Amino acid sequence: MASERAWAVRRAQAAGRYERLPEIRLLTKVTRGPKPKVEWVDRDGVAGGRELGLLGWRERQWLFLDGPEGPEPAWLWLTEQGLPMLPGRWNGVFRSANLRCDEVLLAPVERVVKRELRLAEVRGKSPYATPHAARHSFALYMLIVLNQLMETRYGLTAADRRDFALLFGDPWWLVKTLLGHADVEVTKRHYLAPVAHLQLESILATAEITDGQGAVGGEGIDDVFTRLARETAGIQDVDTLLGVSG
Repeated sequence: MASERAWAVRRAQAAGRYERLPEIRLLTKVTRGPKPKVEWVDRDGVAGGRELGLLGWRERQWLFLDGPEGPEPAWLWLTEQGLPMLPGRWNGVFRSANLRCDEVLLAPVERVVKRELRLAEVRGKSPYATPHAARHSFALYMLIVLNQLMETRYGLTAADRRDFALLFGDPWWLVKTLLGHADVEVTKRHYLAPVAHLQLESILATAEITDGQGAVGGEGIDDVFTRLARETAGIQDVDTLLGVSG
């Protein structure tokens, strides 16, 4: 936000790219609550508004904020030209990053073979990421952190945790909400399948959240993920792949 994105916005403003767009809706108000609504004025000063959840991604590209140097996109992820990045472009970003990893970490003869046809030993030499993998990593990370907050940092007993779940929901429910799923079973079935066979509760029971200067006791959060990566084929530990020691 403060560096590359701001640089792209300033370049676009200097080049007059936003002024040449066919439509701009300058946001004037965003309400909160279960169904937030956005209000705006267009180039001609005509006011409008709509429930945010009813705006498709194409309409969201037209939403702008009144920045310090003039209008700038409300869209978070921008191209180097300062324009909203289309949803499908993410696949290309990840694909390019994966190819750069292959070029650095694999021998030329290993790169000739497509990834899906490579031996497991070769595939394990280079990190491989997709937008879905990033979403999965987020879900797994939040599940473990929320469990630790409930069981370790706050020292909740079984009865305390039951009361907490009644008030705020258990970690599965909270992760389901963060991912935007309608049913918590979807979260369990699709995003956390790689760790379904592990004794996750026993791992979490011995883990501690770090206090910013080191682990309070037991395993640190990084150690938990390292163990999961070591015991589960569907999880990658980049430090392990690259041979980086803590």
